[in-house]
Amino acid sequence: MNPLAKAVLKCHGFTRMIRFSHHRSTSESLQEYGRGIAGGLMFSIPLLYTMEVWWAGFMLHPGRILIYVIVTFALLLLYNRFAGLRRDASFTEVVIDSVEELGIGLVLSAVILWLAGRIGWEMDRYEILGKIVMEAMTVAIGVTVGTAQLGAPDDGDEGLSGDGDESDSSAYFPQLALALCGAVLFAANVAPTDEISVIAMESTPVKLLLFALASILLGSLVLHFSNFRGSSRYVVKDTPVLAARGIFTTYAVALLAAAGSLWFFGKLDGEPFSQCLG
Repeated sequence: MNPLAKAVLKCHGFTRMIRFSHHRSTSESLQEYGRGIAGGLMFSIPLLYTMEVWWAGFMLHPGRILIYVIVTFALLLLYNRFAGLRRDASFTEVVIDSVEELGIGLVLSAVILWLAGRIGWEMDRYEILGKIVMEAMTVAIGVTVGTAQLGAPDDGDEGLSGDGDESDSSAYFPQLALALCGAVLFAANVAPTDEISVIAMESTPVKLLLFALASILLGSLVLHFSNFRGSSRYVVKDTPVLAARGIFTTYAVALLAAAGSLWFFGKLDGEPFSQCLG
């Protein structure tokens, strides 16, 4: 067999190995990634803001961290095999999905830790790597669960925007109510901790602005792109203006929920306005 034929066969084998990627359109793949990113952040928020996890990244022996990575990857394989989005996937497809989710977890962890000022170029590279890896494992599990469980077609339900007899306000206020409930749920997980105050004190205005922009981007991802399960029943998508209104008012509701949770736990008492705003 000539070298060209061998190369063609190898290429064909590689194509078969990743054939599952062609079963989804680009839009569907991006929606899955969007759900994974949102799920990864939602399910890992408490640990992303936990000092003990930050410290573990550079205090634990590298061997233990390696074991943590191996165990996490095994969990991803098990979940994707038995409860993942594609139940009929082959083992190769399950492995590739798991590697993708692990990679997304690493990238998300690096971005959040950098925004929070927990990693920087002045730090030792082993400390940076350790922190990212420790946080990424939980994020990766969240990515897996988010991709598989948070998205599904609504079986022809066009949502409130599709109901001709529904006014904009009747669709708008349920969206705000759900936003408030979700914001309180997540804010209450981290508001009592000292880590929030530490990040607020140490973050520059630029980092805080980037945090806000990232939050708005994540909100728009959840509301209008990732096709979250049941989202079409509560989100108005008639015009760009209505979509923008929903995104920014949802963010405003989240700010109010965060402020209320911090006040409730006494984290704003006696603090200057700039510190409270951070």
